[in-house]
Amino acid sequence: MWLYAIISTLIVSAISLVGIFTLSLKAEKLERFLFVLVSFSAGTLLGDAFLHLIPEIAETCSFDLLVSFGILAGIGVMLFLEKVIHWHHCHSPSKHKSHAFAKMNLIGDALHNFLDGLVIGAAYTVSIPIGIATTIAVILHEIPQEIGDFGVLLQGGYKKGQALLLNFFIGLFALLGTVLALSLSKWSEDASHALVPFAAGTFIYIALADLFPEIHKETKLGKSLLQLIAFVFGIGVMALLLLNE
Repeated sequence: MWLYAIISTLIVSAISLVGIFTLSLKAEKLERFLFVLVSFSAGTLLGDAFLHLIPEIAETCSFDLLVSFGILAGIGVMLFLEKVIHWHHCHSPSKHKSHAFAKMNLIGDALHNFLDGLVIGAAYTVSIPIGIATTIAVILHEIPQEIGDFGVLLQGGYKKGQALLLNFFIGLFALLGTVLALSLSKWSEDASHALVPFAAGTFIYIALADLFPEIHKETKLGKSLLQLIAFVFGIGVMALLLLNE
């Protein structure tokens, strides 16, 4: 379990280097890729929460008020991050505030990556297949986010090499979250029962509060249908992974 979780977290951390590949892409091509990926990511996040994490915790320890509070806690923590630490990547700061915003973004992203690691670790305490499914969901929502992080750092005055190294270093905070989740589950089985609903809550928040508003920005019928297909396909991928559980 530890080996799978650590390898999965390292893969997620490596996604922070995705920014280098965007430099060779034209803005139009990148936008075309991201608008479908965001929809697909929303489907995988909700699919993992409602098809894997919540049913598993309900089966192992019954769906009681503690599970509900755990889900709400995950949603509340994500709301706190975006409100207090300005972790939302859709803002366009003015030039004289760009560098300060970039530094604040690094702090928020470090906490976010820590939570990603916590989520991955919690999922692996349930089972390896659920851990893999959760890792896939995290990777897919990390790609557009890390591209955004890279852009914020460049806008904040950092050079390309500095931005990549900083993004990668911040990405490694996920390892701390994974180790914490696995350690807590080793000491107490109740820790897993608390962390899994929390993980589901964070996924629900990210999908509905961060990704859905981005999806709604597209109003053309053809592209909207493509987004809907990508969203359903994301849920379908999570449903197919149930066959391995």
